[in-house]
Amino acid sequence: MGNGALMIKLTEYLPQIEDLIDRSLEEDLATGDITTDCLIPAHAKGKASFISKSAGTLAGIEVAGMVFLKVDPFLKYSPLAADGNHIKPNDVLASISGNIADILKAERTALNFLQHLSGVATLTARYMELVKGLPVKILDTRKTVPGMRVLEKYAVSVGGGTNHRLGLGDLVLIKDNHIAILHKGGLDIHEIVKQARGKSARNIKIEIETTSPEDALAAAKAGADIVMLDNMGLSEMRRAVELVNHKAILEASGGVNLDTVRAIAETGVDWISVGALTHSARTLDINLELVEF
Repeated sequence: MGNGALMIKLTEYLPQIEDLIDRSLEEDLATGDITTDCLIPAHAKGKASFISKSAGTLAGIEVAGMVFLKVDPFLKYSPLAADGNHIKPNDVLASISGNIADILKAERTALNFLQHLSGVATLTARYMELVKGLPVKILDTRKTVPGMRVLEKYAVSVGGGTNHRLGLGDLVLIKDNHIAILHKGGLDIHEIVKQARGKSARNIKIEIETTSPEDALAAAKAGADIVMLDNMGLSEMRRAVELVNHKAILEASGGVNLDTVRAIAETGVDWISVGALTHSARTLDINLELVEF
C-alpha cells in the first residue's frame, strides 16, 4: 500500500463487481421487463451504440459490457474507447449487437454504471488539472455510495487521482472522535500515536487528524506516518508544512473544492483529500441509441 495510498485494479475485484452487477440487474428485472416483452419480437436482432453527449473522462466501459453479457452472453459488445480517454460530444464509445430485447433490458443498468463512473472520473480530472505542475496528490475518501466503493475509487484513479484506504483495515486513521475519547483518558498526541504503533501490525501506516500546526508537529515527532490537517486555513497549513519539514506526509482535508484546491496545493502539502470526488460527482451524459433494427 506504499504510503497509505492504493490504486484499484478491477481484475482484483471481479467477483465483487459481478455480484454488484447481479444485484443491480435483479433490482431492475426482478419482475421482468413487461414493456419490452409485450412489444419487441423475442428473436429480433439489432445493433446499438453508446454515444457521448458531453465532454469528459470515460470510466466504466468494460463494466457496462459486463452488464450486457450478464443479461445475454450471446450479445456482441465492442468497446470503441478506453477508460481514461477524453471523450467529446457525439463520440461513439461502444457498439452492442444481438437480441434487441436483451439490449433494451440491460440498457439502464449499464448506463447507470457508465454515466456515474465517468462522472467521477471527469470531476477527478478537473481537480487534477487545477493542481497541474504541483507535487501534490488528490485523494478520494470513504464517502462513497454503499456497495460502489471499489468502482468509484477505480473511477478516481482513471481520472488521475489517488485512492486512499479502501476500508477501515487498510490504515490506522485516528480521527477526532478517537482523540476525544483518548484525551478524556489522559492521553496526549504522542501517547496516542505510541499506543497505535504498539498495537498495530508493523507494515500498517498510522495517520492522525490534527487541527493546529503545533499538533501537526507533535504528531510527526511522535512517529505518525501521515498527519491530517483538518479544516486549517491556508496560513495554518503553510505553518504546518514549515514546522513538520518532511518528517511526515501532510494531508489537507476539509473545505476543498474546485475554487480552493489550487491555493491549498500551493501551501506545500503532500496530499489533498476530496470527498466530493465520489459524493458530489455529476453523471456524465451518455446515451444508448439503436442504429440497426
